[in-house]
Amino acid sequence: MAFLVILGSFLCGWSLWVLFYKVEKPSVIISGVNGMNITSPSFNQGESVPEKFTCEGKSVNPELIFREVPAGTKSIALIMNDPDVPSGTFTHWLVWNMPPQIPGIAEGTLPQGALEGATSLGKPGYVGPCPPAGKTHRYYFRVFALDEMPMDLNTGASRMELERGMQGHVLAEGELMGIYRR
Repeated sequence: MAFLVILGSFLCGWSLWVLFYKVEKPSVIISGVNGMNITSPSFNQGESVPEKFTCEGKSVNPELIFREVPAGTKSIALIMNDPDVPSGTFTHWLVWNMPPQIPGIAEGTLPQGALEGATSLGKPGYVGPCPPAGKTHRYYFRVFALDEMPMDLNTGASRMELERGMQGHVLAEGELMGIYRR
């Protein structure tokens, strides 16, 4: 009986969480084309994202560095998400229309001219990692080199709209994954 009470409490908690946040289906594969490189001086591939960049810190975006941007790139886009949410993928950050000559994104900033899409909280901007207490989640920063300035998307567009607009236009992509546990 105690097990059923605990299970019911857990499920109820997740049900309430899902009511307040927009969680989308897992991300579609845009191209499968590798070749770009994305790194951060703040954490290495597979390592913990420092608290400063999470909900327990300042929740500012980490510095990201882009390398091996292919010739012919007209624009760069970035999608940050957490696929470990039980009900779908949580979108933490969407950025597009970044010029191809930028070396990356500075900490706590947005490149000039870039646009941001809606996170799973329903508004543009960066949302730092914030898994449930006691859980470790993975956070993917995916960068895309595009052969055109994407789309006629406005600030606040969804991840699905951005992904749809990028299909058929990805020259290369790269991925950086960090983890976080509260």
